[in-house]
Amino acid sequence: MKMRKRIFISLDFEGLAGITSWSDVDKKSSDYKQQVMLEQLRALLRGLNDSEIFLVDSHAMGDNVPWEITNEFPNMTLVSGGVRKYYMMYGIDESFDYIVFFGYHAGVGTIEANMDHTYSSSSIHNIWINGIEMNEALINAAFGGLFNVPVGCVIGDDKVVAQTKKHIPNAVYVSTKTSVGRHSAIMKSMKELLNEIENAGKTLIQREKNSFNIFTFSNPVEMVVEFSDTLRADLVSSMPLV
Repeated sequence: MKMRKRIFISLDFEGLAGITSWSDVDKKSSDYKQQVMLEQLRALLRGLNDSEIFLVDSHAMGDNVPWEITNEFPNMTLVSGGVRKYYMMYGIDESFDYIVFFGYHAGVGTIEANMDHTYSSSSIHNIWINGIEMNEALINAAFGGLFNVPVGCVIGDDKVVAQTKKHIPNAVYVSTKTSVGRHSAIMKSMKELLNEIENAGKTLIQREKNSFNIFTFSNPVEMVVEFSDTLRADLVSSMPLV
């Protein structure tokens, strides 16, 4: 009997279609596009069918996905709210078949990337690990690799797809939009994109865990963080091992 796949979804917002500015992803804004996000999320969940889903709401305060969606998808466990340990990767362990990064965006400083940042647009100017320029997907992928869980799918703008594919080439990718500037992007039709996302989910669950590569960093690991101002650098430099 074929076992159900167990899938870890880390959900972000800025990398989705229909999103171009910070007000689109701010829950306090009248422009907040929760329904746009949910349309794309539902397409993914339909594609994943009856897989066991562990969805971690990882954008801002982690309160973007309404609990009521579990009525539509009873095979899903939802993690909401912040602050929590390992925020975007809370709950990852060896039991998962693969990781899905949903709504992810390009790393800070990426040319023509829509809403580029790496964790904090106000604090972090850049991050390198072992000399490789990072985005959130790569850092989170390496964290998942500590538990021997591969990245199976990345859904986000064309810039995060290009960045991540260089290092994780055999995952399933969906480009949600073509970023042309920090607050501008080219969108395909919603119908076309929703079909692509749903089909990506269907493709993913047909593959076995061992068909994906585990992304890790070789030891010793050196992380270099360039902060937006010296105060943040001063604070971090007081920590052990820094």
